[in-house]
Amino acid sequence: MLDRHGKLPDIIVHHVDKNWLVLIEAVTSHGPINIKRHHELKLLFQPGTAPLVFVTAFVDRTTMCRYVDEIAWETEVWIADAPDHLIHFNGERFLGPYA
Repeated sequence: MLDRHGKLPDIIVHHVDKNWLVLIEAVTSHGPINIKRHHELKLLFQPGTAPLVFVTAFVDRTTMCRYVDEIAWETEVWIADAPDHLIHFNGERFLGPYA
């Protein structure tokens, strides 16, 4: 059971077809999903049956550039002024959970 007063992400999306939980953080509210936040979210959603996908949302590339050194590997970046694209931060998969 999740603590409603805990450190939940800004948006939680359940991708029903793939049974993924997509955890989205708006950089303007808490900053990007960095290594520390990535770990916190993994702990918060354990034990869970749905694999996790981590996304940081930015308004524009200029804002993303200010935070690029903090973004955790194995996460995705979505930018509002280019909504049809994602930027993948390394790893063996593109837009999917990691074991």
